[in-house]
Amino acid sequence: MRQFFKKKLMQDIEKEAAKQGTAGSDEDNCQENSENIHEWEKLLLRSNDYQKTFYVNQRTGKKFCFAFMSTLVDESIIQQSALPYLLEGDFIHLNDVKRLLPIADVQVSGDNSEIERKLFNGYILLTLEDVEDQFVFLAAQKEVVRSVAQPEVEFSVIGPKESFVESLDQNLNLIRKRVPVKELIIENYIVGSLSNSSVAILYMEGITNKDNVNTVIQRVKDIEFDEITDSSYIVQLISDNQNSPFPQLLDTERPDRVAAILAEGKVAILVDGSPHALIGPTTLVEFFGSFEDYFLNYLLSSFFRLIRLFAVAFSILITPIYVAALSYHYELIPKDLLSTLITSRREIPLPPILEALFLELTIELLREAGARLPTKVGQTIGIVGGIVIGTASVEAGLTSNVLLIIVALAALASFTTPVYRMGNTIRLLRFPFLFFAELWGLLGIVVSFSFLLTHLLRLTSLGRPFLEPLYPPRVTDFKDAIIRLPFTRQYNRPQYLRTENPKRFSKKKAKEKKDIDE
Repeated sequence: MRQFFKKKLMQDIEKEAAKQGTAGSDEDNCQENSENIHEWEKLLLRSNDYQKTFYVNQRTGKKFCFAFMSTLVDESIIQQSALPYLLEGDFIHLNDVKRLLPIADVQVSGDNSEIERKLFNGYILLTLEDVEDQFVFLAAQKEVVRSVAQPEVEFSVIGPKESFVESLDQNLNLIRKRVPVKELIIENYIVGSLSNSSVAILYMEGITNKDNVNTVIQRVKDIEFDEITDSSYIVQLISDNQNSPFPQLLDTERPDRVAAILAEGKVAILVDGSPHALIGPTTLVEFFGSFEDYFLNYLLSSFFRLIRLFAVAFSILITPIYVAALSYHYELIPKDLLSTLITSRREIPLPPILEALFLELTIELLREAGARLPTKVGQTIGIVGGIVIGTASVEAGLTSNVLLIIVALAALASFTTPVYRMGNTIRLLRFPFLFFAELWGLLGIVVSFSFLLTHLLRLTSLGRPFLEPLYPPRVTDFKDAIIRLPFTRQYNRPQYLRTENPKRFSKKKAKEKKDIDE
């Protein structure tokens, strides 16, 4: 084995060649393979993790060299799976590499434009003396990822306890073992001029509508952005309406949920470095359904979904209704309740709108502080801060105890939303409703709701209606929307997806229940 050399600038190479003799000639041979290599190597040499080694085959005397990024390559692969075979084996031509090395991914190429991308993806560049038009890429990626853990955002008491990690290959493995069929197609694309992030698009051949697949592929390929570090970037860049506060793609950290939606005929998007997958097209009601609903009896699942929908409406409307009633509509308040409200607000110097804004902003500040601090400290801030500030504000006469209870219940109701992105949208919607309630009372709430409904009617997800099955009305899709019917009733895939194979299973066979003795 030849002595290891760090490649230097051309002037240093000439001096080293004079001292070491054949070592310098080895470097010259490696450089002369391609003019493009020489050009980008001048800049790459300034990075300490770029390394180049030179060797001579002991049997044939053939000279070769390795170039790689030490921070991206597992050097044990070089020492155990590459060097012993190349130094002592019958190695003359580059095509002999595939025969000699016990490495699965060995690529012989002549495309100089691939060199930089391969090096930064963890490949080793093998060049041979006197061969200028070809070289070999050896896969030796160093995997530094965390192990598969339980879901943190979409935790469920019943069901699988696996979640995605930051490795794309690991995430694809979690999906493949749940959908082990040849119809599952995975297409990879490189996005981001600086990050060169790998984006995988998954769909079921023969089930998924080709229009949906082509729409996703075209939008991903048309992305013009330098750094893609997470799937959140993809959501914002390929959404139908980027000015809408509503998420138009459903994100999930559960591989079992991705496997289920692929069977329905949807498209999934995974990004290397992101522990969340994107699902589309999606609808508004899907954001209020937890995947744990499918692990429970359909009666319980339907009940919990109705509770979540009621909680969302309560969270958005209760505070604006309080402001509208106290500002304009005293006659709508029952007499017994009116006396309680008058007593609680007797010494409050602020009008209802300022009182409500004060408490709403306080809740949001506590929520943001709890989310940004370490876990244990954040929990303490949320509990202690809410009790102390709430009690102090009532005793100081800044807010009424009735409104404090209302705002606390509204905040609690907003936490029932299973998807974090939609929960943020619900938090935002309360403020426009508050301002319109202060301007025009209940009429202002109706106007706000009209604007919101108009926006939702016009909103689409990958070109599909966002309010389906409410609009356009799809009676058959109500079986798994606001409520969930038994699995035996869900024999068709969602109608709005326009799948190539709308049947999930036979309706007649699903109703047949045979005992063993029949």
